[in-house]
Amino acid sequence: MKNFVAGLLASLLCGCAALVPESAAPPVLLHDSLFAPPSHPVSTASVFAVSDEMRRYLRQAMGDDMEAKGKERALYDALYSRNQLRLEYDAEKTRNAAEAFAARSGNCLSLAIMTAAFAKELGLTARFNRVFSEETWSRVGDVYFASGHVNVALGRKHQDPRVLFQERHILTIDFIPTERKPFAYEVKEETIVAMYMNNRAAELLARGNLDDAYWHAREAILADPRFTGSFNTLGVIYRRHGNMAEAERVLRYALAQEPANANAMTNLIAVLREEGGRETEAKALATRLASLEPNPPFHFFHLGMDAIRAGDFARARDLFQREIARDAYNHEFHFWLAMAFYGLGDAKQAREHLTTAMENSNTRSEHDLYAAKLDRLRRK
Repeated sequence: MKNFVAGLLASLLCGCAALVPESAAPPVLLHDSLFAPPSHPVSTASVFAVSDEMRRYLRQAMGDDMEAKGKERALYDALYSRNQLRLEYDAEKTRNAAEAFAARSGNCLSLAIMTAAFAKELGLTARFNRVFSEETWSRVGDVYFASGHVNVALGRKHQDPRVLFQERHILTIDFIPTERKPFAYEVKEETIVAMYMNNRAAELLARGNLDDAYWHAREAILADPRFTGSFNTLGVIYRRHGNMAEAERVLRYALAQEPANANAMTNLIAVLREEGGRETEAKALATRLASLEPNPPFHFFHLGMDAIRAGDFARARDLFQREIARDAYNHEFHFWLAMAFYGLGDAKQAREHLTTAMENSNTRSEHDLYAAKLDRLRRK
């Protein structure tokens, strides 16, 4: 990593991070008195809560299918069929189960939570999997997000209570399917709850709502202290709130659990530099970080943006292509590559990359923005 703009990174998921051993007991890292009360209750109970509308859907829209196909297959078909739930991927906000159902959209974590809530209501089991893949990066203003991926497997409860999952009936629900079978490992439900709360904290942080962000990060840590992404997010919240000592303490705790955690290291460097008189410590840590990650996420992108501003479209093109080579589906990289090609007079390549940006946008508003720009470009 490096000091991006304000040097802020938060962990987001579909937002995954590594887990620390269960025996790890965090020091006093939560300081409620520094923040105003939350604007609305923050409760983990709402994450998987099933709404009345969801229950009506199960009875009225899926009743016949469950009789004919069985519960697992009926739910599987409802999630994937264009004629039933008609779900859309939308990463603008991490939603709980009821919100995702009402909106018929969400990121992979939201849709996995909604699926599991339906499964529980039907008396099925739901098993969450952390899918190993390259982290993808996005940003909102000067907050950068590292995103991972989860999916959910459905099964029937076994008659023998000692058997937790009946493998014969497993159906895996994945809202971002891959061409090859990914390697994955199971994560506990409390980790999923921590991921949800951490996502909400990061989203609120990006909007500048530090008080509500704190309370969500707090719930994430209480839900599963082994989910280290929450500590990094909390450190960013403290730093933005002006609580440098608290930020340093929580980020050092994260690094004690994961000494090579580049996100926590980047944020700690920024804290040390802002505290003043600690440049020697910051430089030593920055040297270690550079050895771990010589070309951090967005490195070539930022150089490309400098080239765009200087009117050097050929250099910008080359730099954006280097970023895309390691993150092929980042819509922002493709958009600015399209702008570089446009600056070079290559309208065909500009249209192709603008189309790719639109197809890989994370939110409806991004999709519509790129579609409008593409339409204008096609008419020229």
